[in-house]
Amino acid sequence: MSTVIGVLRKRFLAPSLASVGFAERGFPVTHTDATARLEAVPQAVVCGFEWAIEGAPLWEIERRLALVEPEQRGFAYEGATMGYTILDAMPGGGRDRTRALLEGPGRPHIFLTYIGIGFAMARLPRPLWKNILPELTGVTYHPVMSWLAVDGYGFDRAYFDTDKWVGEQADPVPYPWAGRPEYFGRAFDQGVGRALWFINGGNSDAVAEAVGRFPEARRADLWSGVGLAATFAGGSDQSGLARLRHAAGEHYDQLALGVVFAVKARTYAGYVPAHTHLAAGVLTDLAVGQLQAISDRTEAVGDDGGPLPRYELWRAAIRAEFRPHAQRAAS
Repeated sequence: MSTVIGVLRKRFLAPSLASVGFAERGFPVTHTDATARLEAVPQAVVCGFEWAIEGAPLWEIERRLALVEPEQRGFAYEGATMGYTILDAMPGGGRDRTRALLEGPGRPHIFLTYIGIGFAMARLPRPLWKNILPELTGVTYHPVMSWLAVDGYGFDRAYFDTDKWVGEQADPVPYPWAGRPEYFGRAFDQGVGRALWFINGGNSDAVAEAVGRFPEARRADLWSGVGLAATFAGGSDQSGLARLRHAAGEHYDQLALGVVFAVKARTYAGYVPAHTHLAAGVLTDLAVGQLQAISDRTEAVGDDGGPLPRYELWRAAIRAEFRPHAQRAAS
């Protein structure tokens, strides 16, 4: 049940549904049924955020999120995680809401709940980031996949401050996430790549042009984000996906990496929509089950003791599965 303080928090902190829409943000998107489904993603995030920022107890959040259709439910969990993370970071918060959410009903959506933490990072001063990631017990992929929080931060900045992060292609100030400030910019760009898919309404040609305007050194991580968004969120038909695959060129292995991570997140959550099956087939020539198997057999590669975080070692092992295709595309 909402309190007066909770209602006030929602009023001042929660964006309106219109404010996250493509037209309100000034994105060059033509309204179609496909773009409407894509636009529903940030709106689902807002709904989850509104419920959480009011301070609703976990049992109530879980029941509300269960009412969201399965295709969008993970995005609503992103928003709820964002709200709980902000509450936990507030003075006097200290109720460990985020940990309870991620260890409880949010566990199947762990890939997306990390992203929700990143959305909260975009609204909190950096000194508060030090303790923003909860210590989780018994949660698979923690803390390896916590780099998705930085991905979420990059997505948020590109989506809501597009002129700076996409138009001017600004570089983020490094932060020692997981003790590795040198990797922060790469994870950030993976989120920017995801945002480019939404900013351009799933238009493969426009997305490829947007990636191409970035410096060459940043394009690989951008392409992996594009592949993840196109597969997880949808928004394109078979023809558009085929053009996207062709446009990736030498970065095809990065695009395919994004597809694999999207499939992993969808299968782990227990719901794989038709557009994910379509993207898997068109972008990789493989079925969802085959891509899940690639993810599973590569996840144990390496450890965090080397020059790269285990997250990136996993990504590199997946890319290696598709590198011959990338080499053929570049030739």
